Amino acid sequence: MKKIYLLIMFFCLASGFAQTKLKKADQLFKTMAYVEAAKAYEEYLKNVEKPGTQTLKNAADSYYFTDDNRNALKWYQKLYDIQGQTISDSYFLRYIQSLKGVMDYEKADKLTREFLNKKGDEKEIARFVNQKRQMDSVAKAKQLYTVKNLDINTNKSDFGTAFYGKKIVFASSKDTTNHGEKLYSWNKQPFLNLYLAERNTADGSLFNESLFLPNVMTKYHEATATFSPDWKTVYYTTNIVKDKKLIIDQSRTNNFQIIRGRIEEDELVKTEKLFFNSDKYSVGHPSLSEDGKWLFFASDMPGGLGETDLYVVQIADDGTMSTPQNLGPTVNTIGNELFPYFRNGTLYFSSDGHYGWGDLDVYESKFSGGLNFSVPRNLGAPINSNKDDFAYIVDATDTFGYVSSNRALGKGDDDIYYFTKVKPECDQLISGKVINSKSKWVIDNATIIAYNAFGEAINQAKTDANGAYVIKLPCGKKIKLVASKPNHSSEERTVETTKTNLAEVKEINFELSKFEDLIVKEKGQEKIDVNPIFFNYDKYDVTPQAVVELDKVVFVMQKFPNVKIKIESHTDSRGKDAYNMTLSDNRAKSTQAYIISKGIDASRIESAIGFGESRLTNKCSNGVKCTEEQHFKNRRSDFIIIQK
Repeated sequence: MKKIYLLIMFFCLASGFAQTKLKKADQLFKTMAYVEAAKAYEEYLKNVEKPGTQTLKNAADSYYFTDDNRNALKWYQKLYDIQGQTISDSYFLRYIQSLKGVMDYEKADKLTREFLNKKGDEKEIARFVNQKRQMDSVAKAKQLYTVKNLDINTNKSDFGTAFYGKKIVFASSKDTTNHGEKLYSWNKQPFLNLYLAERNTADGSLFNESLFLPNVMTKYHEATATFSPDWKTVYYTTNIVKDKKLIIDQSRTNNFQIIRGRIEEDELVKTEKLFFNSDKYSVGHPSLSEDGKWLFFASDMPGGLGETDLYVVQIADDGTMSTPQNLGPTVNTIGNELFPYFRNGTLYFSSDGHYGWGDLDVYESKFSGGLNFSVPRNLGAPINSNKDDFAYIVDATDTFGYVSSNRALGKGDDDIYYFTKVKPECDQLISGKVINSKSKWVIDNATIIAYNAFGEAINQAKTDANGAYVIKLPCGKKIKLVASKPNHSSEERTVETTKTNLAEVKEINFELSKFEDLIVKEKGQEKIDVNPIFFNYDKYDVTPQAVVELDKVVFVMQKFPNVKIKIESHTDSRGKDAYNMTLSDNRAKSTQAYIISKGIDASRIESAIGFGESRLTNKCSNGVKCTEEQHFKNRRSDFIIIQK
């Protein structure tokens, strides 16, 4: 039943019989009699070897729109076998949702990655990666919710709760009216009506239900109500009717509209249609903010991003409404976004376009002013399942509420579930990448360890094949993050987490140096890779030019705490041998002193010795005529690694 509202609910007239099986099936599908259409397509397809792609789409959709994922998958799979990655976005989404509906998540994820890579849409790839990462984190975290099915549910469709003071209003297709002889062709159930029930504050159960505002209930659909803060104004969804007859558009669709009215003495008076209602598209699922100044709703009106999008209008004190504004691509997708509910600065809604567990899932998105909302966060189990989960509402204290679902083991088509919620452990997700500082290539299997103010390790993570990591940190803390990997340098970063949970994942990246990138090998020795150390003529004071190179030595010794070195300084052959020996030894000692001044333990420098001109690298000994460049090659300092 909920697919009526998931896709913003369509209604159609009964169809005549067609002369052939396919024509009959197509006609049933055209009139959205999906239960009968599915049977007709099965009858036709069992004797056809190569059906057309449109027939496969219709057969699959007939099952999909009536929540039969197993049979829908059979025909979506055949469609995908024919079209592959040329399949349209909307049909690929339905195919993936059907896979998730039968809990084949591995295949669904694999195909989604392939599809997004083929499209090359970096934003969609990033959305998929981030939401999957968030869901994986939620799956591992302590569950915040306890959920139970309610006795008030029937074998029909019961869903879409709304707070009405201390009572609850909900929609149901249970037959308590005199219209029961007329069934909705979509799913062969009676039409929906709004009901009012008492609420047991102890266990959330609902009882003593009765028709809500019976003076406006029609023989067609009424559902999804929302109320002003004083409970005197109601908005609800209903079929578009004129003279007690459905208004049908060119596609034989009866769209839905939102009605606003005043409640006086338990009757609805002064009803009016909202100005953005239209015979050509549907609007529904109205939801007022707590102060009554914003009305959120769902619609398939032209100009949206997907099949149905979420919109909002501002309501002035006199009831005047602003032009509807689309909530944008952070919230809306190519799929269906439905059942908005705004409470305490958070927008809750259901979607089958964001990465989820299957069919509709409930998400939350933090409001930050204007039309800005945070990246939607999946609420996880047990609020969400592999079936449709929708119409989430929560009380002002964020401790209890109701959600609707057609998950397995329910009592009917859609059921109402009561939930209680505990406060989450306040934490924040930090993510990022670790790359090589020289090549900029990603580094896999690096370790990121988080330390608290006492130097105690509180969590750790590993990078994956893409060099990416995610780590969970407590809120309101100053945390030291250290990234490392064997044979690489380590890098330390400090982060201050926020005092409240964030839906966004903060990004901190690291660059590590590989040991081999920082050394050179000469004649069986490993030396720190530096350019020649410059000293002024006849001087051994460390110059600014020398500091640049010596800091490279300091960097290696800081990043690789096990490294020990010895320093050897050399001169060219010009000047007296004894003088050169003394000069080079002084230069070796001054470089040693500089390195120690940077916090390097003196014990890690085994020796600092000058060798004068006794170890020339070329022929330029005493008396040999050489160029300045040739002499320059002999004026060097080596930082030889003796332990690593």
